[in-house]
Amino acid sequence: MAEVFERVLRRLGELHAVEFDVVRSPRAYHSYVSLRAESVERIRRHTQEDAEHYEHFCRTLAARGTEAVFRTAINAQSLYLVRQRLRAVKVDLIDGQDSSLLLVRDEAQGFYTGENSHTPGVVTRTMEFSREITGEIVAFALRRARRHWPDGGADQVLMAYKFHLLDGALDEWVTALSRRHGVDIRLCQPDTVNRNLIEQGLPARTLVIASNEWADIMHVVLLDKLGGERQENRFTENAHLHPAVSGLVEYQTVHGSADDLAGRDTVNPVATVRAAAAIAQRHGGCANAVRTVERALDTIWSEGAATADAGGQHSTTALVEALLDVLEPQAEPVPG
Repeated sequence: MAEVFERVLRRLGELHAVEFDVVRSPRAYHSYVSLRAESVERIRRHTQEDAEHYEHFCRTLAARGTEAVFRTAINAQSLYLVRQRLRAVKVDLIDGQDSSLLLVRDEAQGFYTGENSHTPGVVTRTMEFSREITGEIVAFALRRARRHWPDGGADQVLMAYKFHLLDGALDEWVTALSRRHGVDIRLCQPDTVNRNLIEQGLPARTLVIASNEWADIMHVVLLDKLGGERQENRFTENAHLHPAVSGLVEYQTVHGSADDLAGRDTVNPVATVRAAAAIAQRHGGCANAVRTVERALDTIWSEGAATADAGGQHSTTALVEALLDVLEPQAEPVPG
């Protein structure tokens, strides 16, 4: 996917007379597949080394003023150590036919974060929730909701957490945050959110701030239920709340690293292509890059170009070649 990303980004740059400087991390990080044959002790060591290096890489980029990172394969355990340390949240706006859902995933705390200790036959995982980090995430989510819906923000704000396991602490924090921001924030058990989605649907604009334990599973379901989207075609962004990297946004495909398919030329590249377009437009000054790519995708799809997962016969490379062949710059819309 790194090669796909660079090809599309550079082609968009050519169309808009912008030259991109793409800097790759000097380290080839381990993935879960590449670590599978290692011993537990070696996996633990590689996990820590990769996390330390990627965190340093992100901090260095942010210090230089870099705004965007496109991340490919890395072992999830290493990645979530970095997300914990840099206080990351994943953001995705899912637009349905009758409603819009802004999903903000808490990647900075909870079971996906923390440290492991080992005794014979037992793995003990220690993690934490923090009043301070919870407050930062809620404040960020409300700001993002106002950005998406500037005429009043969200109609409904939910937090989906297994709060019954936290001695009432999270309930107390959220009550205080509701008062502080002047917003009604409903703290719900994940199964309650699921039931209400099935039985009641959503109002026009809903903000869901969610623990990763629920959101990681439900993200793909929500895409299908609300937006009619497949994860293979979708990218998302991870914002960092730590002051040292607060201007750095990490883009990734929703389908994950797909490292088990490396070298087969079979991965659906659409999510990567769309991420490149978003970065070109949002961070590179390539006006209408997203529209340019969407029109090109519509063209090749209408001609039957697709990878096997989408019912086609194209390889990754062939699909990207077809897309690049029809990429054309988009004129600014004419004022009505």
